[in-house]
Amino acid sequence: MAELLQSFDPATGDLVWQGAVADAAACAEAVARARAAAPGWARRPLAERVALARAYAAVLDVRREDLARLIARETGKLVWEARTEVAAMIGKVDISIRAQAERAGTSDSAQPFGRAVLRHHPHGVMAVLGPYNFPGHLPNGHIVPALIAGNAVVFKPSELTPAVGAALVDAWHAAGLADDVLQVVQGGRDTGAALLEQDIDGLLFTGSATAGRHFRRAFIDRPGVILALELGGNNPLVVWDQTTDPAILANLVVHSAFITTGQRCSCARRLIVPEGEAGDALVAALIDLAARLPIGAGDDDAFMGPLIAPQAARAARAALDGLIAAGCRVLLDRNRAEGRGEAFFGPVMLDATGVAVPDAEIFAPVLKIVRVPDFSAAIAAANATAFGLSAGLLAADPALWGRFVSEIRAGVVNWNRPTTGAASSAPFGGLGESGNHRPSAYYAADYCAYPVASFEAPELTPVAVPGLS
Repeated sequence: MAELLQSFDPATGDLVWQGAVADAAACAEAVARARAAAPGWARRPLAERVALARAYAAVLDVRREDLARLIARETGKLVWEARTEVAAMIGKVDISIRAQAERAGTSDSAQPFGRAVLRHHPHGVMAVLGPYNFPGHLPNGHIVPALIAGNAVVFKPSELTPAVGAALVDAWHAAGLADDVLQVVQGGRDTGAALLEQDIDGLLFTGSATAGRHFRRAFIDRPGVILALELGGNNPLVVWDQTTDPAILANLVVHSAFITTGQRCSCARRLIVPEGEAGDALVAALIDLAARLPIGAGDDDAFMGPLIAPQAARAARAALDGLIAAGCRVLLDRNRAEGRGEAFFGPVMLDATGVAVPDAEIFAPVLKIVRVPDFSAAIAAANATAFGLSAGLLAADPALWGRFVSEIRAGVVNWNRPTTGAASSAPFGGLGESGNHRPSAYYAADYCAYPVASFEAPELTPVAVPGLS
């Protein structure tokens, strides 16, 4: 009898979905079917693949509210935020079509002998491993450009959000995509490992840095498999402003650190402020605002919901205990979220000035504050990490921004906006422990196809041999 996979609403504990786990044989069959389907899909004219992608967006639009509510139930997000995720999924289609044309299209230039042509070909069969924090939007950001490029895809959603993964694939099939061109295999780590052992041409992954390190090692002897790794971050936000109302600064910090209950890879994990009155005023305003942030679920008029599961909250609490034991001073602690269920975890703020803390991502609304004497020290503190995903500066002085953006080591760097602000029409990714220099979003087209450069002559014409008449 097949092993059973189940997912639960983290806010209520109610069962959301259940189904069979894909074992190694099922993964092998899925990849074999994808391998057989890939050439035919790649031969379809680009216009037909684009038309199917637009039909998929239309299906999502019809199912918009149902899908948003499914995301909310399975992740614990507020419905208002789940709706924004579905909107991003729909918008990704047109953006991917534009990116394909711009970054992976065809060009032709005349030459004395004929012409030089640049084309892009699909890799073949791509494995996509999806995360739980944006179970629709993030795998969608790999799958849409991969299919438009002409690849077949085998998708394993997070074991915590299988229902959303299944719904995403069902929308493609409802739009008319052949079943074997996009398949879903459900399961946990063993299913993912079995999938990656198969004859795949690429792994497109969004998840933790720990998993990214594992995949780098696992594929070291398989150079033919392209890896696109979008990983986490220990992201800094520097606030260096003595003229702006601290309440405004606190608002932007909250949206950087605590949105999506801290479950965005681009969330600020470290807040760097000046020593003295300006830093004190900001911290006081931030404590006041974070202490009042409403926590809820479903249709509640609230800012944040629970973490993805009780085990995630337990892991975050263990990490929090470690920081306190290391010497961090608690400024605000709502990690029990006023007596709600175990998965609920409210904002936590710690003063970590002068404390040696691990350079690690806590995937929860935990913000460490570090006070520094000057702006040079602020940049040094911001760069004191092996990660390099996102970073931000809140400062009125453009000269500070000019210095910050030129010296900071991160792939997404924002000025006077939350660190979580990013656009699908721009690249998204980081370096170091945050990725492998293959940014996603608009640049996903780059890793979904490879360039083929050709010299082409309509006639066979001999080429001069030096030294021979």
